[in-house]
Amino acid sequence: MKFDLSSITAVAPAVLVAIPMSLTLCSAARAQTQAAPAPITAEQDHLQMMQQLGVRVLRPGPSGDEKAVNAANYDEAKANPYPVWPDPLKLEDGREVTSAAQWWKQRRPQLVEAFEREVYGRVSKAAPKVAWRVVASETERVGSIPVTATQVTGHVDNSAYPSIAVDISMMLIRPVAAPRPMPVLIMFARSDFPVPDQPSPAELGRINAAAKVVLTARDPSLGAVFRDLPAYEPIPAMRPVPPQLNADGDPPSVQQLLADGWAVALLDLASIQADNGAGLRQGVIGLVNRGGPRKPDDWGALRAWAWGAGRAYDYLAADPGLDAGNIGVEGVSRYGKAALVTMAFDPRFAMVLVGSSGEGGAKPHRRNFGEAVESLTSAGEYHWMAGNFLKYGASDAAFGARTADDLPVDAPELIALCAPRLTFISYGQPSKGDARWLDQRGGYMATVAAGKVFRLLGAKDLGVGDDYRNANPPPINTGLLDGRLAWRQHDGGHTDAPNMKYFIAWADRWMGRTPATP
Repeated sequence: MKFDLSSITAVAPAVLVAIPMSLTLCSAARAQTQAAPAPITAEQDHLQMMQQLGVRVLRPGPSGDEKAVNAANYDEAKANPYPVWPDPLKLEDGREVTSAAQWWKQRRPQLVEAFEREVYGRVSKAAPKVAWRVVASETERVGSIPVTATQVTGHVDNSAYPSIAVDISMMLIRPVAAPRPMPVLIMFARSDFPVPDQPSPAELGRINAAAKVVLTARDPSLGAVFRDLPAYEPIPAMRPVPPQLNADGDPPSVQQLLADGWAVALLDLASIQADNGAGLRQGVIGLVNRGGPRKPDDWGALRAWAWGAGRAYDYLAADPGLDAGNIGVEGVSRYGKAALVTMAFDPRFAMVLVGSSGEGGAKPHRRNFGEAVESLTSAGEYHWMAGNFLKYGASDAAFGARTADDLPVDAPELIALCAPRLTFISYGQPSKGDARWLDQRGGYMATVAAGKVFRLLGAKDLGVGDDYRNANPPPINTGLLDGRLAWRQHDGGHTDAPNMKYFIAWADRWMGRTPATP
């Protein structure tokens, strides 16, 4: 049947206008009335993913209690049950990668696909846009350094599912007197003002006088309290805070960066995605899934945090006072994993400081030392990973049992995805609190194994050869900092602060800036 639209228009032009408008209004109404996602526990979500995959039983993860039956292994003689690791320079058909062109066109895309499908998950194609706005700004002093601190919020477009709101929180701190454009380090941390301005004594006096009036109006009996204690002030004056130093006596990391002329962006990852399994139905992952469960290759929290860091990059790169070509990222522990994942998947980042990242970061999955694949497939930490990662902890499943050795990729390939950009792998000392659980030697072995990719792309690596199986880290406090791939294990605990001054000097040198003196 054929319709003559011109005749319809001639008879009733208003109808044609009214129909799409009414449809639009109905769609908007439906969007506004969508029910919020029902609460779900991490255990329920974890079980739902197991059912999707056909996993019936998962192996328990190792225990950090050395007296437990399933205590984690710390015997090097048992640490390498799978000594042959995937080769970052071997294509899936077995051919060697011998040129930079092969790496960029063939091998790197293969590795990205494998990591997305099996390990960290894919960023949703429906990932919404982010609109940034300045919330507040003030001039402060960090140590003796005058700085401008600006709080910004990135609103993630939730027009398609208003029941979930995501607002990314970031604090941008830049030294007032530093030359422009300045390099930036995005640090995964709370996005608070560093040293908030305080009212003057006179202003504080007026605030306290007003507070006493308001409190007395609410509770008249307080009037007698204030008369009996005439010197009492509801809001006491802030006392001078002595300089806060790191355990090694250095100024805090943020202060070191600002003193060297860097800008610092404190990015609150919890404002992007919660750090728990129950939160997978909320945050940006829940938003794109409209409150529903993930598919097996959907992104986990690590990839969502990395996506958020990419949106922070978008904002920072548009600022003419900042050097878009020298924006880096830093994190420790689970945020160290996130920093490495960010650098690996987003080639716009110029540098990374990866602190004590462990399993899911620089530690090889195939190493049986401390935490293991099974640590990340349990209900406690599975949310960091793609659902498909659970398969590698399965002892009974529709597809059979799988182990870490079945993974198509491992930590050396993740580090290799950062090549040839500046990549600094940092660990601390177990006796000071950077637990053996993190497998410092394994992280070093993975860094060694990744080196061949840096060299292929014309960048110097650690300079210790390719024998990762027999690689032992240099002594604590001895850095391998001559190449674009760097390593240093410091004598502090579960932090990268003692390595910050070395990272700054190392990055400055490669950027052509005057390095800070360690």
